[in-house]
Amino acid sequence: MDPTSKIAELIEPTIADLGYELIRVSYTGGESPVLQIMAEQSDGTMTIEGCEEISHAVSALLDVEDPISDAYNLEVSSPGIDRPLTRLKDFENWSGFEAKVELQEAVDGQRRYRGKLLGVKDGNILIADTAGNKWELPFADLRKAKLVLTDELIAATQSSNKS
Repeated sequence: MDPTSKIAELIEPTIADLGYELIRVSYTGGESPVLQIMAEQSDGTMTIEGCEEISHAVSALLDVEDPISDAYNLEVSSPGIDRPLTRLKDFENWSGFEAKVELQEAVDGQRRYRGKLLGVKDGNILIADTAGNKWELPFADLRKAKLVLTDELIAATQSSNKS
């Protein structure tokens, strides 16, 4: 069973109390399981000290609640430049940049889309490809999405620390 939803619910209030926003929780099993927590400040920044602060607080909470019975490594990080898009506001904030979007169920016969984000409308993700096709994709059906690392994205993040 994937413990990430339960863990996100458990740690989000603590992370918010520290002044950060939870971006994503992921868990990969295998020989060396890793619990990864991505977070950032409301302005989109994250420092090493911030990662350490979250790590200490979350470690203590997870030790008490013990949502994963096996041993694992805890990794706290920023979302990075080619960040995952996990919240509806991410699609609005990063409008104008290229993204890959994958849905649970197909829309217009496909589940995977790549194009420029055009924001959101009525709870849907707006995206357009290079051929000019535009789609309204249901956020509720989002499987995963992330920004595509482009020169434009790098320039924008270096010049303004866009969030």
